[in-house]
Amino acid sequence: MRAFTAERDWERFHDPKSLLLALTGEVGELAELFQWLPADDARELAGDEPLRTRVGEEMADVLLYLVRLADVVGVDLAEAARRKMELNAEKHRA
Repeated sequence: MRAFTAERDWERFHDPKSLLLALTGEVGELAELFQWLPADDARELAGDEPLRTRVGEEMADVLLYLVRLADVVGVDLAEAARRKMELNAEKHRA
């Protein structure tokens, strides 16, 4: 993402606030795909084309903006996720 951004001279647009707003917009686009699906059928319907492809595209957009935001603010996303899972495991011991 860093190289993709640099090649297009987009760094000036990639401050944390702007990236977060873009990420939020992409999450909204993903949510819109599920908005009016019956909850009981959402999993099955999301696995069928063309919705499956659209869901994948929007999830990729969410992931890419999240990765870029993590890069800009200096968060090791893999380490943060690993640590969060450890904290959740401690918090929710069976």
